Amino acid sequence: MHILIIHQAFASLDESGGTRHYEFARLLAANGHPVTIIGSPVSYLTGVISGSDAEGSDQKTVSEGQKVENLTILRAKVYSAHHRSFFHRIIAFVTFMFSSFLLGIKVKDVDLVWGTSPPIFQGVTAWALARMKRVPFLLEIRDLWPLFAVAVGVLKNPILVGASEWLERNLYQRAEAVMINSPGFMDHVISRGARRVELIPNGSDPAMFDPGKDGGVFRAAHNLEGKFVVLYAGAHGISNDLEVVLESASLISNARIQIVLLGDGKEKRNLQDRAKELGLNNVIFLPPIPKSMIPEALAAADACLAILKPLPEYKTTYPNKVFDYMAAGRPAILAIDGVIREVVHEAGCGIFVEPGDPVALAKAIDQLAVDPARGRKMGLAGQEYLENHFSRAKIGKRLIQFLEELV
Repeated sequence: MHILIIHQAFASLDESGGTRHYEFARLLAANGHPVTIIGSPVSYLTGVISGSDAEGSDQKTVSEGQKVENLTILRAKVYSAHHRSFFHRIIAFVTFMFSSFLLGIKVKDVDLVWGTSPPIFQGVTAWALARMKRVPFLLEIRDLWPLFAVAVGVLKNPILVGASEWLERNLYQRAEAVMINSPGFMDHVISRGARRVELIPNGSDPAMFDPGKDGGVFRAAHNLEGKFVVLYAGAHGISNDLEVVLESASLISNARIQIVLLGDGKEKRNLQDRAKELGLNNVIFLPPIPKSMIPEALAAADACLAILKPLPEYKTTYPNKVFDYMAAGRPAILAIDGVIREVVHEAGCGIFVEPGDPVALAKAIDQLAVDPARGRKMGLAGQEYLENHFSRAKIGKRLIQFLEELV
């Protein structure tokens, strides 16, 4: 079966950002199922051009220098200033919706069209292409948009909220199946009219990581030798609540502790300004790196941080970074409640702190810094649990079975 994926924020291993879809596409291709992905040439995380800026570019060559047979990556032209404001972001979403549709028309002999949200507009593209090609339409929900946008205050206009919810319901109802990456999304998508819902959870590839490595190269490059490194790797956005991390850093007196914020996003400049105001010497900001370099960064960490704003809606999420932390054998400091807390508790791989509480976060960091053996034990427990329950290969087998059934 030939699968067409519409995904504006798609990233391969040599780009920064989540690589769930690249890893699944590579697995599908290795099992004889051709995959064509239409993504944006503009990085969703950084707002800069990544890969190629030419429409229809073929990016079969990947970071490890090998060619992936049966896998084609195309880049649709898109408005490139999506980091400037919410309005500019909407323009970028709409332009990709149309440009990816025009590019998708040219893709022949497709058996299934897979659209992923957010942004939800590319779900419209996937639905239209599926109907035109007379094949099943699969809608994947990675975040509950517009629910999250309303909860965090990004989407406020009642007319836009109503229109977004109407679009959401219509796509759920028109899809042959809705795929979710967290069990916390199940009730929401069913209540909006999804006919068939399949859980294909986030996870990680343990083969990419070596828990025994010490990340010496990364530590040397960033003057982290002798430090207890707490690493956050991911987006620096409104939802990520990283100002709480800065407040926690101001409460930490242990000079060995160094907090590393790795990544990019709309709030990064504000966070850097706030760190200067607080006079923080125990926080450093690093630019995003390709996924292929993430294992070295995580190897340099003594503990890893996952955090979101203290909103009830975020209790439904399975943040992908937590599974990478587990695969790397590093203990998680988790400032997110809900379903992901259940995973960390069951695995015994980290410490939960109440979201939005800088004092509790500082205390958890101090606890691991004075007892590194405890952290190592947690990390290895997480790695074992991930291999048994959330390895990308095992999840991928279920994905292939599900897609074959759908086609």
